[in-house]
Parts: sequence; structure tokens; C-alpha cells
Amino acid sequence: MGSFSIWHWLIVLVIVLVVFGTKKLRNVGSDLGGAVKSFKEAVKEGEPAQPAQQIQQPAAQQDGQTIEGEVKNKTVS
Repeated sequence: MGSFSIWHWLIVLVIVLVVFGTKKLRNVGSDLGGAVKSFKEAVKEGEPAQPAQQIQQPAAQQDGQTIEGEVKNKTVS
């Protein structure tokens, strides 16, 4: 009862096409595509435009020093 067969989906598709028509559905699709494109452009504008070389690395890596160690006991807080 909770599962729809392919025939149910085809009937729903036909009803939607009859009610809205292909022209209106095409306009809705293009409007949705334009909104997604505008959203992607806005997200790109919000990101900082720094090249990968200018991103700062942690201080230990900037000095060229490596900190080595070994965990002997693990405490649970």
C-alpha cells in the first residue's frame, strides 16, 4: 500500500501535464535553473579569493621543524 508502481507515476505525470501544460512546466524548469545558477554565483562571490600558495600554514610547519612524540597514556575527560 505504501509503494507506488510505474503506472501510478505515469498517471500522475499525465495529470500534471494536462493541468499545467508543457509551456508552463518548461518556464518553471528554466526559472529553477536560473535560480540555481544565481545561487552558485553568489556562493562563489562570498568565498575569499586567495591563491593556494598564500594560505598560511601552522607555525610548526612554517619554521621547518617537526615535532615528534609518542602517546603513552590516553586520558578520558
